[in-house]
Amino acid sequence: MGDMSNSDFYAKNQRNEGNHAAGFGCSLMELRSLMELRGTEAVVKLQEDYGGVEGLCKRLKTSPTEGLAGAQLDLDKRKEIFGKNLIPPKKPKTFLQLVWEALQDVTLIILEIAALISLGLSFYHPPGETGGESCGTAAGGVEDEGEADAGWIEGAAILLSVVCVVLVTAFNDWSKEKQFRGLQSRIEQEQKFQVVRGSQVIQLPVADIVVGDIAQIKYGDLLPADGVLIQGNDLKIDESSLTGESDHVKKSADKDPMLLSGTHVMEGSGRMVVTAVGVNSQTGIIFTLLGAGTEEEEKKEKKGKRQTGAAAMEMQPLKSAEGGEADEKERKKVSVSKKEKSVLQGKLTKLAVQIGKAGLLMSAITVIILVLYFAIDTFVMQKHPWMPECTPIYVQYFVKFFIIGVTVLVVAVPEGLPLAVTISLAYSVKKMMKDNNLVRHLDACETMGNATAICSDKTGTLTTNRMTAVQCYVGDVHYKEIPDPGVLPPKSLELLINAISINSAYTTKILPPDKEGGLPKQVGNKTECGLLGLVLELKRDYQPIRNQIPEEKLYKVYTFNSVRKSMSTVIKLPDGSFRMYSKGASEIVLKKCSHILNEVGESRVFRPRDKDEMVKKVIEPMACDGLRTICVAYRDFSSDPEPNWDEENNILSDLTAICVVGIEDPVRPEVPDAIQKCQRAGITVRMVTGDNINTARAIAIKCGIIHPGEDFLCIDGKEFNRRIRNEKGEVEQERIDKVWPKLRVLARSSPTDKHTLVKGIIDSTMADQRQVVAVTGDGTNDGPALKKADVGFAMGIAGTDVAKEASDIILTDDNFSSIVKAVMWGRNVYDSISKFLQFQLTVNVVAVIVAFTGACITQDSPLKAVQMLWVNLIMDTFASLALATEPPTESLLKRKPYGRNKPLISSTMTKNILGHGVYQLVIIFTLLFVGEQIFDIDSGRNAPLHSPPSEHYTIIFNTFVMMQLFNEINARKIHGERNVFDGIFRNPIFCSIVFGTFAVQIVIVQFGGKPFSCQPLDLEKWMWCVFLGLGELVWGQVIATIPNSRLRFLRRAGQLTQKDELPEEDVNEENEEIDHAERELRRGQILWFRGLNRIQTQIEVVNTFKSGTSFQGAGALRRQSSTTSQTQDVTNVSSPSHVSLSNALSSPTSTTAATAPPTTGRELFFSVLSLYPLFYSK
Repeated sequence: MGDMSNSDFYAKNQRNEGNHAAGFGCSLMELRSLMELRGTEAVVKLQEDYGGVEGLCKRLKTSPTEGLAGAQLDLDKRKEIFGKNLIPPKKPKTFLQLVWEALQDVTLIILEIAALISLGLSFYHPPGETGGESCGTAAGGVEDEGEADAGWIEGAAILLSVVCVVLVTAFNDWSKEKQFRGLQSRIEQEQKFQVVRGSQVIQLPVADIVVGDIAQIKYGDLLPADGVLIQGNDLKIDESSLTGESDHVKKSADKDPMLLSGTHVMEGSGRMVVTAVGVNSQTGIIFTLLGAGTEEEEKKEKKGKRQTGAAAMEMQPLKSAEGGEADEKERKKVSVSKKEKSVLQGKLTKLAVQIGKAGLLMSAITVIILVLYFAIDTFVMQKHPWMPECTPIYVQYFVKFFIIGVTVLVVAVPEGLPLAVTISLAYSVKKMMKDNNLVRHLDACETMGNATAICSDKTGTLTTNRMTAVQCYVGDVHYKEIPDPGVLPPKSLELLINAISINSAYTTKILPPDKEGGLPKQVGNKTECGLLGLVLELKRDYQPIRNQIPEEKLYKVYTFNSVRKSMSTVIKLPDGSFRMYSKGASEIVLKKCSHILNEVGESRVFRPRDKDEMVKKVIEPMACDGLRTICVAYRDFSSDPEPNWDEENNILSDLTAICVVGIEDPVRPEVPDAIQKCQRAGITVRMVTGDNINTARAIAIKCGIIHPGEDFLCIDGKEFNRRIRNEKGEVEQERIDKVWPKLRVLARSSPTDKHTLVKGIIDSTMADQRQVVAVTGDGTNDGPALKKADVGFAMGIAGTDVAKEASDIILTDDNFSSIVKAVMWGRNVYDSISKFLQFQLTVNVVAVIVAFTGACITQDSPLKAVQMLWVNLIMDTFASLALATEPPTESLLKRKPYGRNKPLISSTMTKNILGHGVYQLVIIFTLLFVGEQIFDIDSGRNAPLHSPPSEHYTIIFNTFVMMQLFNEINARKIHGERNVFDGIFRNPIFCSIVFGTFAVQIVIVQFGGKPFSCQPLDLEKWMWCVFLGLGELVWGQVIATIPNSRLRFLRRAGQLTQKDELPEEDVNEENEEIDHAERELRRGQILWFRGLNRIQTQIEVVNTFKSGTSFQGAGALRRQSSTTSQTQDVTNVSSPSHVSLSNALSSPTSTTAATAPPTTGRELFFSVLSLYPLFYSK
């Protein structure tokens, strides 16, 4: 039983009474309902039902001071009854599910069908082959045996290529998922928490915490489970991750003792008894709702049906105000994964459909021409009658023609496309892992290549998140770097060291580095770490002082909070008097100082005038350098009489300033360079931070986000909201459009501001291209912005689980320069696919035209089906491997992003495709029609049936393959570069594939024999074939000299036009899972509804005229109706079946009109006529 998973806790509800019997005085459900209460309500419930916290501890068999005994048996029992402290991850998809998903690809489906038909036909041998000569003969009519034997190879080979694609895709998804889970578990194991067991404070992995444990909490902790506070001092919690409220909530045992998992301790410390773990904690409940336990939901629903109504109600955690519907909606929204195609997939699907249509047309024409030629030749020219015994033979002819048609289609459809995309993405994702990018959604990698804007956090991403003291002001001297301790007055130095060591959380430490030569590890509050670092730099140590005055001996502590903006600690001196050390934001603490230590460490008066001068000369210059300024001060009190420590204002005044420290969170050394690369690459970097505006501006200048003298905006959250909201406080897109283009720094911003900014930039229609926005985030509250962005980057080190869950890519080193690498890889994917397309389409165009014209002129394709397949294999599978694994180069970052509307096939590529196509066709047709004279061999044209393969056709096949091989080298460059060999040896896969293909080709030609329809060639003929192939490289240089401007006529294929783009944007908000093919269908439906609406409008207008109502009424009616039709266009996309036609007839006057049919045919005719422009305009 002990290992029962949490998912079974629902079943245990029926055994609640059993739980009581199991010796615990409260059941799981009781604790769960207790944790949903807040504030006084919770205190009352605790008192009445449990007899306070002590009573609760008793019932849970634990001691508030000593904790659990820690006996293994007891722990196991607790885990069994109350669950384990882990949220079970989503069940990974099985390999077969992934295979099934991969099979849904349109191109693959077309191929599967073609392959099956081809296979079926290859095994179909009609009877009656002995029909004899009387049935007529058409040249090349019936296959020779070699072809007949090898007929099945074609279909089988296509199916094999489909299987390859599917397996590769599924395997990629599977390994990616596995990698991600590995990382997750690694992160989880590193999380530890302080727990009291058997009177000892121990560090325990979070997963081992059980209900009844006593956990010690302190400033900066992320609570791992729900609990009730036993004792706390000055405890404040940030519950924004659960409630969204940014104000810190004060917690105390007598007012609000409820502590929730996933919330942050912002102030103070305390002890709590754990009451709910894992899926029963508040965070767990939310995760379950989000579908992290979808399967559990299903089980729950099944069990819920058996439960009584009351229990079923109880099972629904955290119901939203609207009740179940919102929940359902939420769940649907979550469970439907983002299926919206990425930019590249959209363009590719469109291109594949275009090519498919063209191929279908070509193959249909081929079949029709062959059939007509055969029919005319047999029945008209040779005047054969159709005889019943000849039918099987004629059928065989037609089947042969159909196979030729299918061959043309197979060659036309680029089945290598999905493979190329998959290989390219998989290769990139694997390599990106090395560049510290863990990609969670494959398409994010390629979307990143189109990014036009990056909104980045400051702390930890642009900066190192290591606070270091770099300047200080001691004894009337402003030191621009940390001085030698010998220079400072000994008295001041002593006070400073003590003040810092004692007046900081004892949990804050500086530990030796993990690796040799690394930086020391900072643990706890980073600002305090900066000050402790200063102590170490002054060649002193803080630990002996802390050992001398342990935490229990501290007399009184005023912990840091956002109101005080300072922290003070009082200690009792040996002579019985008291000393208080204080530190905090310099402008706050200096206001409370009346004295300051001078150059010999003696105290002198500190007048308001001196303060102003200090602010101007010391504090402002520090802030403008991007430093955070901290003032350290102290005050002595006599023991007689003892001061009233609760009169905080009196205590925290009349201080003596010791020193002002400037603390820097340095910019990561590699960031300025990375940001410069982004700007060169046409990507705008914006900094969104919670820090104050001076520091933010200083850091932005250091990073190179802003350059002095440029026209840009640096504003804080308050000003941002003032500019983008109207009088009613609503955000307006036009107002955002005035702000975002120039905005570079947004300081003191809330997570909502971040989301508003991202949404505003994405929804903006100012530029001709829609902006593609990447966002970085680490906090739980960054979730919405990460989800909204096109690509969300979560921090692997500092990021919370919620942020990681919402992101597309996780930066395992939290570093901005890794984002730039992601951009490079994204662009590389795009280019790899363009390279592959350029190569593939050249082969396609040539092969289709050769097969088509050959079939039409000589009744037989010069390239046999099996040869076609070998060519198909080279150009698809191998070429996609070779061209999709080109490593990225820095030059990718020297151009602007392609954008969403740029055609997939640029004019340079079209020029290359057509240019090389022409060269290859000229060579092949020359060889086909005059080849036998050139080489002085027998002609292969119109050879009698069953004759052995001819040298003539072998030369054509060999030359064709050689030309493809050399053109593959040309295809490595798509921007018209001259040096196609540049960097070729950096890609070993490419070299090995080219040489490998060449070797296999030699084997096929020399030893392929009948199955491949090849005749061995001698050396001279081989040299000619290679020579004609090499011509491709020379011809490539010729093509590169033709300027593109001459070729305006080149049609741009695979373009996502603005027209295609718009419906997508409207629909996306509601319904994200629409792909291109569906959109085509839906557009048809939209037009149809529009049509119906227009017809109704026409009828209404006519009827209004008839009934004599005023003309204006009709106009208004028509306007209203057409606007309804417009809105329906958008709303009905999601559910066309529910369109009620009466929607448009919303005004009461029109009800009669709606029922009245058009009275004359003429009216109807005119109303239908008015639809014509509508359909043609599309």
